[in-house]
Amino acid sequence: MTRRDPPLTPVVVAESVADLRSNVVRAHRGGQTIGFVPTMGALHAGHVSLIERARAECDVVVVSIFVNPTQFGPNEDFQRYPRPRELDLKICGDAGADIVFYPTVDDMYPPGYRTFVEVQGLSEILEGAIRPGHFRGVATVVTKLFLLVQADKAYFGQKDYQQQLLIRIMTRELNIPTEIVTCQTLRDPDGLAMSSRNAYLSSAERVQGLCLWRALDGVRKLIEAGERDLAKLQQSLVDVISAIDGVVIDYAVIVDAGTLASLTAAVPEMVALVAIRVGKTRLIDNLVLRLTDRAAG
Repeated sequence: MTRRDPPLTPVVVAESVADLRSNVVRAHRGGQTIGFVPTMGALHAGHVSLIERARAECDVVVVSIFVNPTQFGPNEDFQRYPRPRELDLKICGDAGADIVFYPTVDDMYPPGYRTFVEVQGLSEILEGAIRPGHFRGVATVVTKLFLLVQADKAYFGQKDYQQQLLIRIMTRELNIPTEIVTCQTLRDPDGLAMSSRNAYLSSAERVQGLCLWRALDGVRKLIEAGERDLAKLQQSLVDVISAIDGVVIDYAVIVDAGTLASLTAAVPEMVALVAIRVGKTRLIDNLVLRLTDRAAG
């Protein structure tokens, strides 16, 4: 892969739909390809890796920073979600972004807004069952952003596995001409998947949260050792997490990697999905499991 040179000028901050559109139109008229990284800010190394991947593959890189209220439930952390604007803008510029779209809630959802996008079936299970309405909010805001940015490629992290699968299906079924690129989960040296919500964890809670990766890695090792009994593999997930005091399991399952359908027996490609609560913080993680080769994810 040939890395494209980063922009030579400071990142452009588009704070309105009109500003964004003028920049997008300019890029398209110039025959430039657009890579898009949608985020809610509080950027970390995982986001940086997405921006850098877009920088390597596209002529113009657009990052959106928008804490989307429609994907938060009534008891969730919308108000306290971190919003370090200046730091986020610096990170975007350093990583090679050309344009940062920084809209307000009224830009995205004007007064009287009533149009929503929903991917039925996939929106109601797992994360969707725990967080009713969450994926309707995700699908709606991503559709709106895709229509505004008109990107050739959009980049998502695998950590939010259900989300990236839902967006893939939504994009295909709505005939949106944007290629979805899913990038590998980045982890801290101790194995914890990088997430903006990790900032909420105390030192003790972070140690508790490490059970997610131990459980996932344990299942991978069982498969590599030849275990094919799905019930035993799934029970291993539960046992490792349950052994940690103070951790509450929302779900710990192994399902079909392409549909998230429940399984009664192992299939060639599966995904282990785990979600826990540590203190007031929810953590999610996953690992793709393949029976025909070494597990990856």
